[in-house]
Amino acid sequence: MEKKELRKIVRAAKNAVPLDEKIRRSVPIMQQVEQLAAFRDADTVLLYWSMDDEVYTHDFVMRWYKEKTILLPCVDGDDLLLRRYTGPDSMQPGPQFGIPEPVGPVFKQLDAIDIIIVPGVAFDHNHNRMGRGRGFYDRLLKSTPNAVKVGVAFSFQIFDNIPIEPFDVPMDEVISE
Repeated sequence: MEKKELRKIVRAAKNAVPLDEKIRRSVPIMQQVEQLAAFRDADTVLLYWSMDDEVYTHDFVMRWYKEKTILLPCVDGDDLLLRRYTGPDSMQPGPQFGIPEPVGPVFKQLDAIDIIIVPGVAFDHNHNRMGRGRGFYDRLLKSTPNAVKVGVAFSFQIFDNIPIEPFDVPMDEVISE
């Protein structure tokens, strides 16, 4: 199956699930993240502020930002800049997609990131990840080789095999409900 076809199949599956159901299904996924030794031991965590079609992370971010350094990506052209989440008042709509992003200084100590919670369109049983197609995360993940990379997805986003490219960065673990 080609990436374009797979993205279409997953988009249809996501659209078939109401937002409140996605939020409900996200709870056990994020609870599994909390149980990971890599998360429990982490000081600096790169998360994401979820869009309506992704595993919901808003409550998770707000629960942990006072105990750990929580970083969120901010779109800057073709790249992702990282900024620290310091509370709801630190967020503003992002310029490209309108996704809320934190304001403040850019976090540049990429080697300090202990764990990265990564969204994706699809994952497979070999921990491969397929994103939305712009390569934002693949470029970022290549610059954080020491961080544990954990993909989070709904069960309908997990496949036996997905198409991969040489530049795709695999996850260390993939978690679904």
